[in-house]
Amino acid sequence: MNRLAVFGILLAAPALMVAQTSKATFVDHTKVAEALAKGGKMVTASDLVVQGGHRDKTGQVEVHDKETDVIYVLDGTATFVTGGKMVGGKDTTPGQHLGTNIDGGETHKLVKGDVIVVPAGTPHWFKEVPGTINYYVVKVLKP
Repeated sequence: MNRLAVFGILLAAPALMVAQTSKATFVDHTKVAEALAKGGKMVTASDLVVQGGHRDKTGQVEVHDKETDVIYVLDGTATFVTGGKMVGGKDTTPGQHLGTNIDGGETHKLVKGDVIVVPAGTPHWFKEVPGTINYYVVKVLKP
């Protein structure tokens, strides 16, 4: 099964839960392009968020207590670290934590077409971004 099909399935699964109780959500290509160029939310529901991501530099280590991130890389590359223990962590908002480094963890070289799923509570970090990287993130929210 190709990666785009896998991403479609991952994207559709949480959306099906929303579809049972509400109508479909359409996001115009202009809004999608803006979200990917700057990073930003496209869809917000009670159990998920769909957003575009754009990076041209390293990020901070993140841990989300109640959000599983499904990331699909549209273009670009990055070194992405998951797992291990967050170093220098601070609570930024309820259930959201930012840090400066990861002790341990697993390193992934992300490239166009890759999908990575980061379970809630797992430290993750765009450690190196040699150019730019554009990606979709589906955040599946725990109650």
